[in-house]
Amino acid sequence: MTINNPGSQAVALRFYQTMPHRCSYLAEREATTLFLDPQQPLTPAIYDALTQVGFRRSGRHLYRPHCQGCNACQSVRVQVQGFRFNRQQRKIWNRNQDLSWLVTPTRFTDEYYQLYRRYLESRHADGDMFPPSEEQFRSFLLLSESWARLVEFRDAHGQLLAVAAVDRLSDGLSAIYTFYDPEQKRRSLGVYAVLWQIEEARQQDLPHVYLGYWISECRKMSYKENYQPLEILQQQEWQPFPARDK
Repeated sequence: MTINNPGSQAVALRFYQTMPHRCSYLAEREATTLFLDPQQPLTPAIYDALTQVGFRRSGRHLYRPHCQGCNACQSVRVQVQGFRFNRQQRKIWNRNQDLSWLVTPTRFTDEYYQLYRRYLESRHADGDMFPPSEEQFRSFLLLSESWARLVEFRDAHGQLLAVAAVDRLSDGLSAIYTFYDPEQKRRSLGVYAVLWQIEEARQQDLPHVYLGYWISECRKMSYKENYQPLEILQQQEWQPFPARDK
């Protein structure tokens, strides 16, 4: 694949394909993943270009599903200017207006890690990321780039309740990952973090929030259709996602 860097020569990119492995989302299926060469410097232009064709970031790696005979993983993004809260989202937004937030460069703190550990142990003990470790936290969420940020959310007493990893692209924000206090179920902090990113993108006059992969057959991934209007990447073109009645 070749992309054009503004003001410079075209850059040819190299990719690597994994061997088939167990799918993380759909039982009894195998998955194959395409990775950008890890030796390739991750410039904003490259990141932007690959996001447009369905790549996501994990640590310093950009990847995209590349499965034979399966296209269940579909990239989706929110159209920010058209987005309006539905009734449940409005309740969640209002419920969390007592929280303060701070955008910070990605960094390791024990406070962040302990929240991350509790979240994975409570919500994803059956997933590929379990058991958590400090090394895993660092490699997954920390990246020394100006466009990679963590957003922390605290209650009125200063208690850390949630952290969202968010990247700034030229045309939007990319929601990388959110972890939160599993005991704060009433707050619906995962939903609130997405709503916050949509509102932040609106404030920055950015047209999109990239939510990663929507998988209709996987409950953990199908929730993304709740953030309408949504666009879906099909046949290398962003197209309107059919609205659902909520």
